[in-house]
Amino acid sequence: MNKKKQLAKNTIIIFMGRVCTQLISYFLLPLYTSYLATKEYGMVDLVQTYVTLLVPIITLELEMSIFRYLIDVRGKKKDTKKLISNNFFVLGISLTIFSVLYLIVSSFVSIPYRFLILFDVIVCVLSGNFLQIARGFGRTLDYSISCILTGATTILSNIIFICFLDMRADGMILSMALANFVCSLYLFFRLKLYSYIQRSLVDWKLLKEMFHYSIPLIPNGVSWWIVNVSDRSIISVVLGASANGLYAISNKFPTIISSLTGVFNLSWSESAALHINSDDRDEFFSDIYNTVMKLFTAMGVGMIACMPFAFPIFIDAKYNAAYPYIPFLVLGTVFNVAICLYSQVYLAKKLSKQVASTAILGAVINIVINVIFIKKFGLYAAALSTAISYFVMMVYRHIDLKKYVTITIEKGLVLKSILIYLFAIILYYQNNLYLNILSLLVVCLYAFFLNKKFLLSSYQTIKDKFFSKKKA
Repeated sequence: MNKKKQLAKNTIIIFMGRVCTQLISYFLLPLYTSYLATKEYGMVDLVQTYVTLLVPIITLELEMSIFRYLIDVRGKKKDTKKLISNNFFVLGISLTIFSVLYLIVSSFVSIPYRFLILFDVIVCVLSGNFLQIARGFGRTLDYSISCILTGATTILSNIIFICFLDMRADGMILSMALANFVCSLYLFFRLKLYSYIQRSLVDWKLLKEMFHYSIPLIPNGVSWWIVNVSDRSIISVVLGASANGLYAISNKFPTIISSLTGVFNLSWSESAALHINSDDRDEFFSDIYNTVMKLFTAMGVGMIACMPFAFPIFIDAKYNAAYPYIPFLVLGTVFNVAICLYSQVYLAKKLSKQVASTAILGAVINIVINVIFIKKFGLYAAALSTAISYFVMMVYRHIDLKKYVTITIEKGLVLKSILIYLFAIILYYQNNLYLNILSLLVVCLYAFFLNKKFLLSSYQTIKDKFFSKKKA
């Protein structure tokens, strides 16, 4: 199958599953903001923040290694069994050690939602690992179905726990954990992972090789945590849990872009790994980069233009103070799209150390800006620190990656992007209905013309397929 078509097919399948989960989380925003006080929402957000920190440390980023190595052994059952057996061996030891240490520490230190957090961490580790195995097998449809199950479980359990049982913050955490548990259970039996586990296949040499790939990704994972969510920890300490609740809400909308980036990234990582040594690699990678960046640039500026109309619909009035920070967080998220595209090229070449070093750079910048300016500028400092750290990482990776792969940015794309974002952001802060409508119209036209070639090509492909089936 043509490289682009295969990438598009995988992206669509994954998108169908992931978008269900993500859309549900946004439809639940009115529920969360109505039933939970800003302080409660801030606490739950902080819990999830620390869960995302713990997972890559506990797993030693083995899920990324298992995905990459499974691609290389597709169709080789014996090698696949060996990889899966080693994977489960490490998971068992890691989760046992973590659970024992956690229970000891939590006996001496007061941790809110103590057992819920432990359950949440364990099922997050398992679901994350099994999802990567599904991708490694090339089972994108099963990956997608598991995401749909996760989304359905999330919405049903949230309604039951928060609305009917009045469990509030506890209910929200339990819902997230339960959703990951259902995902893990489905994939374990659907992929028949139990049939691959064989204790005699544990191979220390193979484990050493897998850890050589995955361990450099631990500081990368921790650094991403720092860039993405350390803001929340600093905000909670300096400004309080209520401020963190506001910041979490302002982050919710840019997270739509992050989620869609993640969807594309899952299929892109596979394509990058499969075609990293192709003769037309630079041309293919440059084409994908420019197409994706134009789409997400338009999506980001479109989100800024839509916010004056969407925010009051989804968010309760007591969270209105979250509104001003959204443009800077959107901008940072668009920079992150480029970073993710570059990351998968590094990982396709198995250059995990370079991924880690650039992520650490971003983390340091993020912390320094927050520590120096958050007292004076409040949540603006947190939003700007994220955008600046992402921008620096994007530029650094673009320059550094030239040692291995040449990705050429389309002429004029950067200048056009700067001008449209300035236009949209300036009108965003005017709080004027007519100017907001003008902004939305101009941005829609810009988005169409920027992506005209891609949109027309996609339309023609769908049209040809539809009519060819109808004639048949």
